[in-house]
Amino acid sequence: MSSALSVDLRQRVVHAVAAGASRHKAAERFGVSLASASRWCERFVCEGHVAPKPMGGDKRSHQIEAQADLIVSLYEAQPGIYLHELRAALAERGICVAQSSLSRFFKRHGISRKKVRGTRPSRTGRT
Repeated sequence: MSSALSVDLRQRVVHAVAAGASRHKAAERFGVSLASASRWCERFVCEGHVAPKPMGGDKRSHQIEAQADLIVSLYEAQPGIYLHELRAALAERGICVAQSSLSRFFKRHGISRKKVRGTRPSRTGRT
């Protein structure tokens, strides 16, 4: 994955445009694309800086974390619940999540979901 261009370069492009150069000329002068020069200028006008936005990382877990209390309460009410059953229970409440998201949620929160055996192991028979 490529890295973001330096803040110094971004500032030079924005200052060139502010000094009267067109975005086309500034982009050509500094060897960046016109789209980048335009985005940087717009960002400077709207936000007052040209620092790059964060790259990569988790973008969706906040959606499931917002429902953490509900998920944990459903799990505690029925500890043996399967992920697909939990997903269905959440869907009934209008919350659409994937089974893999639920699995990552439990791992993130350190909740072990090991199933408990229904009966004691036999001392004489094979288990």
